[in-house]
Amino acid sequence: MDEVAETNERDAAEAAGEDVDPEPDPSAEELARRDLALAEVRSFGDPVLKSRAAEVTTFDPGLEREAERMVALMRDAMGVGLAATQLGVMHRLLVFQSALDATPTAIANPVIEWLSDDRAVAEEGCLSLPGIGLDVERPVHARVRAVDLHGEPILLEASGLEARVLQHEIDHLDGVLILDRTVRPQRKAALRALREGTSYSPPREDEEES
Repeated sequence: MDEVAETNERDAAEAAGEDVDPEPDPSAEELARRDLALAEVRSFGDPVLKSRAAEVTTFDPGLEREAERMVALMRDAMGVGLAATQLGVMHRLLVFQSALDATPTAIANPVIEWLSDDRAVAEEGCLSLPGIGLDVERPVHARVRAVDLHGEPILLEASGLEARVLQHEIDHLDGVLILDRTVRPQRKAALRALREGTSYSPPREDEEES
């Protein structure tokens, strides 16, 4: 998942009158690293993105190295989440962080145990769909059971952006994309943009009125 959702939450905070430190524009070096990282990520049309990943069964230094590589790619790509399937590795491993500057976490074999009735719509981006942002409705709170890189059980109680990122990445492990979660008009517009090699983001009320 890319930084679209975090930017959306920052915009909401600003609209509510909260003080938000401005994000500096990325440097040329950071943009170059992002391009290199995105080149490693499978993009829309690759069949692995529509395939369900298998359980992780081996917990060894190789898994730790894989997670370290995923974290590095996620950060270089300016994302807040990355699933192993996005790199063509078909097992249930993901990395995520609650913000671009937060400490990343790696988990394996995640299972959503509970989702709240409270739901919210927010714009999400995806490293596998560069240039595409889509409105996605998701539960605001989530409880996720998983294991760490040593196979030890962990339980995550997540809210807000963290809950959204976890749901987004677990979707990837199940072969589900944000294209499958958005409303039909946005899906059609995004697919057209992907075919044409252009970008797309949902129109907002002020844009629709102008």
